[in-house]
Amino acid sequence: MKRSRDLIISQILFICAHGANKTRIVYQANLNFRTVDPYLKLLIEKGFIDTKREPSIMYETTEKGTELLGSLKAIQREIYQ
Repeated sequence: MKRSRDLIISQILFICAHGANKTRIVYQANLNFRTVDPYLKLLIEKGFIDTKREPSIMYETTEKGTELLGSLKAIQREIYQ
């Protein structure tokens, strides 16, 4: 079964809650490097995740992203339960 965009977005936001590099996001969200890029670009543009340049680029969920994650989880609970 194919996952919805909102489910993938909520997984990325959850993974990035405490900071994650692209490799971690790809493996934990079960994506590939080509498909993760548009999601990261969208989430950065909308202000849901920030990038931090440490030794490598790290992605971290913002306060706005945490609010979105809570809303998406509530919607998913209503739909899938």
